[in-house]
Amino acid sequence: MSNRIDICFDTLKKRGEKALITFVTAGDPDMETSERAVLEMFENGADIVELGVPFSDPIAEGPTIQKASLRSLNAGTTLDKIFDLVLKLRQKSDKPLLLMMYINTIYKYGTGRFFEKCRAFGIDGVIVPDMPFEERDEIQSTADEYGIYNINLVAPTSHERVKMIAEQSKGFIYVVSSLGVTGTRKEITTDFDTLLAPLKEGGYAPYCIGFGISTPEQAAGISKHADGVIVGSAIVNIIAQKGNASPKYVGEFVNKLKTAML
Repeated sequence: MSNRIDICFDTLKKRGEKALITFVTAGDPDMETSERAVLEMFENGADIVELGVPFSDPIAEGPTIQKASLRSLNAGTTLDKIFDLVLKLRQKSDKPLLLMMYINTIYKYGTGRFFEKCRAFGIDGVIVPDMPFEERDEIQSTADEYGIYNINLVAPTSHERVKMIAEQSKGFIYVVSSLGVTGTRKEITTDFDTLLAPLKEGGYAPYCIGFGISTPEQAAGISKHADGVIVGSAIVNIIAQKGNASPKYVGEFVNKLKTAML
């Protein structure tokens, strides 16, 4: 059975479109709002959605997602409740869903049990930002056993490692646009032509750029360098501002992002 991520990128390539990947922290401010926000994003042009699993010490995150994690944890979010959310989403959408999370959460839950549930509930991939590429073997064989893609990241500091990482990547490669933590940025100055040159040799998984993309104009510009763009903090900011009323506004914003990329 093909992974939904592969099907998604194949379909977009045939249409000549770039992927829009969006992010929300699951359970922020509550599960019902998260469910509506994800469905609004899918209906308004998001091709893949990342569900952030809240963590008490999210070291890769800036203040926006740190605060979202805290709101979610204070609302009683657990990994089992997130799996229940995924089950509800799967009744209404067959688009790819990812979990973005920290390695300790997987260990605590039990690696085998975690990936078994991912397959059973309809998760297509995981992103684990605090797990170095060289330590991916900690979860890789189990992820492979259950058909869940472990999405690899490359950063502006990866240099000669980019090709090595690409050779071991499935689904897509998450290209971190800038050094530092997540958050919106007024300007992204990374030399993508140099960073991404090894990926353009062909034969590798699609590559998508994230971290800091926060406006339709930025999404349109960045999409010219890659197979897709990833937008997170800008969406989490809308949820922080609008709370339970946010899904409508999230949908409108996602529509503007996707329209700008066409």
